[in-house]
Amino acid sequence: MSLSAARSSDTSSRRRRPAEQTQDLPWEHDSQVGHDHEQIRDQLCGDPQPNSTGTPSSHQSICPALCTTKCMPEHACPNHHACDDSWEEIQSKRTIRAENEVEANKLVNNYRFGFRKWKSHVTERPFEVRSEVVKELYSELNVIKPHAGHLITCGNVAYVLLFGWWVSLAYILIGLLMFITITGVPYGKLCWKLSCYFLWPFGKSIHEVQRCCEQAPDCECNVDGTEDNSPVLLPSPTEVPIPELPGRPLRTPYWHRFSTYAWLLLGYPLLVVIHSLACFLSWILVFTIPVFKMNSRTLGVILLLAPEDVSPQVYESRALLCCYHAANWYYYKYTLDGINVFAVNLLPLVIVALVIGYIDRENQYASSNVKFAIAICSIIPLSYYIGMGIASISAQSNFAVGAVVNATFGSITELTFYITALLRGHQAANPCLQEVVKAALTGTLLGCILFIPGICMIIGGLRHSEQRFNSRSTGVSSALLFISVGGVFAPTLFSKAYGNLVCDACTNSTRVNGTNGSQFVCHNCHYDLNNGTLFHDHVEPLVYTVCTLLPAAYIIGLIFTLKTHSHIYDIHVGDGQVMGHHGAVVHWSRWRSLLILIMATVLTSACADLVTEHIQPILNQPNISQYFIGVTVLAMVPEIPEIVNGIQFALQNNISLSLEVGSCIAVQVCMLQIPILVFFNAFYDVGFVLLFSDIHLWASIFSVILVNYIFMDGKSDYFQGTALVVVYLILLALYYFAPSPPGC
Repeated sequence: MSLSAARSSDTSSRRRRPAEQTQDLPWEHDSQVGHDHEQIRDQLCGDPQPNSTGTPSSHQSICPALCTTKCMPEHACPNHHACDDSWEEIQSKRTIRAENEVEANKLVNNYRFGFRKWKSHVTERPFEVRSEVVKELYSELNVIKPHAGHLITCGNVAYVLLFGWWVSLAYILIGLLMFITITGVPYGKLCWKLSCYFLWPFGKSIHEVQRCCEQAPDCECNVDGTEDNSPVLLPSPTEVPIPELPGRPLRTPYWHRFSTYAWLLLGYPLLVVIHSLACFLSWILVFTIPVFKMNSRTLGVILLLAPEDVSPQVYESRALLCCYHAANWYYYKYTLDGINVFAVNLLPLVIVALVIGYIDRENQYASSNVKFAIAICSIIPLSYYIGMGIASISAQSNFAVGAVVNATFGSITELTFYITALLRGHQAANPCLQEVVKAALTGTLLGCILFIPGICMIIGGLRHSEQRFNSRSTGVSSALLFISVGGVFAPTLFSKAYGNLVCDACTNSTRVNGTNGSQFVCHNCHYDLNNGTLFHDHVEPLVYTVCTLLPAAYIIGLIFTLKTHSHIYDIHVGDGQVMGHHGAVVHWSRWRSLLILIMATVLTSACADLVTEHIQPILNQPNISQYFIGVTVLAMVPEIPEIVNGIQFALQNNISLSLEVGSCIAVQVCMLQIPILVFFNAFYDVGFVLLFSDIHLWASIFSVILVNYIFMDGKSDYFQGTALVVVYLILLALYYFAPSPPGC
């Protein structure tokens, strides 16, 4: 089959793809492109395939259509090298499909160097074009399904053990209470029926009776139900015949009954507590959100109806509640106004951290360790909100505005913590916090170079065997990574080349071999940089020079990838796939995104202040090195949203973006965060000196060399990812057993 035929076949197959698949999986095109590329490469450079006559066909019959586009004339294609060059050209081409122009702009930005990679949608997608799996997540549990599958599942059984038994018991007890009041007997009967429902609600339904009034003679329902002793609950798929019921006198209005007030004063408040507790627990567990919907709908709708209005055997009745499964694995992608449910659940941690941190100053209700843990965890949702704000503004702006917003707010979480720690260390004359900041900077660098690409390669390789990425675009990030690491550690190498070794703690000890000689035992040896000559005349000017050149290199890299050489990525939006900007409903406008960015930044500053205030007891642990705390907890906790995004990209066979996630953060650490800290120290001296210890120096240099070696061939699999993760764990072990830095 010729290449043109393969392309036409691929185009037609993509057009036949259902709409919901392309809408709910915005990165599915990358998986399809990678699959098509592998087929084309097999045709171009694989073993000759036999034709219809049984004789192998030559490469001349397969290659010219591609080889003539770049590397050689039509009459020759002698070896694999020419096809490999053309394969690189095909590999770098990507077609983006998007619902609207805003999403298309965000997806394009995700491929550009300098932009943080955020997967979440910034626009509201039409519900009718969503897949059935996604529609199920947002259903209101009021649709009866004739075939709901197996009802005895692990999630449903877990519901009975976690929720069903005590909610059912509460209804039984409240039903007894309503029987005691005499006037609340109808509600007592309702509670007993609902107790059976909530013990096992799956496959059953609750209906509302739609009664006709005398003022509507044209109503289709011309009869009113008499007292019905049939059960409230019936299996959903069963059809019940509608009996001919005689009419009866008009009933007493709802607010003119004593039973209504007895119910609202005695029974309903107790059920509010029960259902609210069930709602809270099921929402926190995320995967049991259907239980939350069931309880909230019962509390807000069913329990506020008259008891005779809840019946299944009346003409024109409508379903109020019907649930089939208590748990759904896909609720990890559930969103509220574009915000992931996990970020919503973690947001109260910010309030808890601020309240116990600034009110309980004497640690009467919580220890410093607890406050530190809550404050550091509260940074995770704030980082997510900052990232969503950046993605929203970038998607609604041009490349220049997106680059500025990414460079300004992309590192705001880390910078807030670093500056707060330096200020607190300077005020308390504690040099240990400066070393912790340097360890956190190095830990972020190592995690983004080794751990994020490694874990993404492992997870993506286990699902897709082998993944390919654009080695040329990755080479741009690798080159900038070399420049940034070399520039950051240049002053350290310079000081070691020209500094004088000085030992602070030297003691005279007598030899134990019986002689009268003695020897000096020295500790805390370091290079003397405070002699007024080497540091102020040589090292300090070098630091300022490097910190001026690094942001300039970052800007040049942005211009290279966004303007002059944007064809490296060769990205365009697929024809006929964009609805237009007028059809896009943006979750967050630019002004709202900016307001959220500012609020999240202020809250991050407060949480970072609490972290640095309560970090000292953690640093005083005798069995844990301060280096280890800096390179793990303080460095990687703010990067958890990026790690999650990188893993999602890898699962969708988009390893290019997974690798760019780590490279982008590492480059921003070296080319933006560190220069900002240096210039901040120049205006307000907090004692921050851009000189790293040997362990930081050699670990970073070795990591950069290793990751560039891994990226050379443009392929990734789980073995290469395992190698990166193992090296990262070895470095963590090295930091764990390292002695504490000087001054700690």
